[in-house]
Amino acid sequence: MKKLIFLLACITTIRVGGQQTNPNTTRHSAYRASYPKTNEIIHTRLDVRFDIPKSIMYGKAWLTVRPHFYPVDSLLLDTKYMDIKEVAIVRGSERKKLKYDYDSLQLHIGLDKTYLKGEQYIIYIDYIARPEEVKAQGSNAITDAKGLYFINPDGKGIWPTQIWTQGETEANSVWMPTIDKPNQKTTQEISMTVPDKYMTLSNGTMTSSRKNTDGSRTDTWKLDKPNSPYLFFMGVMGKNDFVVVKDTYKNIPVEYYVEKQYESVARRIFGETPRMMEFFSEKLNVPFVWPKYAQMVGREYVSGAMENTTATLHQDGAYQNARQLVDGNSWEKTIAHELFHHWFGDLVTTESWSNLTLNESFANYSQYLWDEYRHGRDFADENAYEEMEGYLFSNSSNKDLVRFYYNDKEDMFDAVSYNKGGRILHMLRTFVGDEAFFASLNKYLTTHQF
Repeated sequence: MKKLIFLLACITTIRVGGQQTNPNTTRHSAYRASYPKTNEIIHTRLDVRFDIPKSIMYGKAWLTVRPHFYPVDSLLLDTKYMDIKEVAIVRGSERKKLKYDYDSLQLHIGLDKTYLKGEQYIIYIDYIARPEEVKAQGSNAITDAKGLYFINPDGKGIWPTQIWTQGETEANSVWMPTIDKPNQKTTQEISMTVPDKYMTLSNGTMTSSRKNTDGSRTDTWKLDKPNSPYLFFMGVMGKNDFVVVKDTYKNIPVEYYVEKQYESVARRIFGETPRMMEFFSEKLNVPFVWPKYAQMVGREYVSGAMENTTATLHQDGAYQNARQLVDGNSWEKTIAHELFHHWFGDLVTTESWSNLTLNESFANYSQYLWDEYRHGRDFADENAYEEMEGYLFSNSSNKDLVRFYYNDKEDMFDAVSYNKGGRILHMLRTFVGDEAFFASLNKYLTTHQF
């Protein structure tokens, strides 16, 4: 996750108004440990269709679950502001309805028996997602928490109609039943039914596309490598409004989903991506393990950019015309940042939001690594100095890099988890030397992947 606006606001506020009290530095009494594991979802299968004018989604979910360690006779799922139509256990081709309690945020399901360690079971849920009814608030970094967004759903607005999702921190449970915590890892299959005039994008690769008799089309996307629920993504956009500019890195498809008016400059904005993939792979001595890498631009996006596994979403600040690009690509660092998350964040994921720095400090430092390689040491040092100033002027000196006490998980997205952590990594690199530093990153990734 890249959050430029928040940090600039911090610098501006403090420079203009002098030292101010930051409410996020207050020590909270609650200890924010990792979320306890009772069950774990090992595969998520979704079948969804959209009522775009009404901004709702009809969903069916099949969750393959197993006890984490001890026997279980119940399952607690995050299911925010949904209409729950049916909950059942799947036995072959049959379903047996289960009893459940639902409080609009979590679904507590009583299982049909006690399941032992290693014993899998499949839960089926028929539901309706209503993101416009979500009451959760966002933060300075992620300004909204509806999870599922319909942009210009009636077709009367200034932007092309779009659907996109935003999962971090725990908002994907608005549109899919899950255990919405970063210490969960699941493979996935998402079938999206849309009017045929739209194209779709999701994690992994499209394995089938089927036209239906009612004029709709069902695209199925699969990712057979596990990732955390907050990294799940869906995107929908009109074929007449958007194009897919195709690129490649080795045998991996690299794609840029942009509005047609930006087709001619798409490669000037995103075209360094294959070179970045090669550079990071070689620097870490860890290959890009995912089956594709797509980047999409979303209108009215609620943050800077998001590293959804294989399907990064950028805000429309990424759009630049040919005249602007003469002075350089202002979005290049963000592109590097989100790509690097596919090692630090997607491949190896923070266990809890208290440890967010294990995602964001590394992605922040990737900007330095890329600048140093592509534009030279002086250029990299100048931008690193600006990042340092972002931290120094954020009034965050009494915050720890890893924080088990905070008011809200959104508070972790700050100049400590990003800027300060990036500078600490540079200090460590300088202290131990490049050979040991990059060997340590390789060891971390290869030891803890997935």
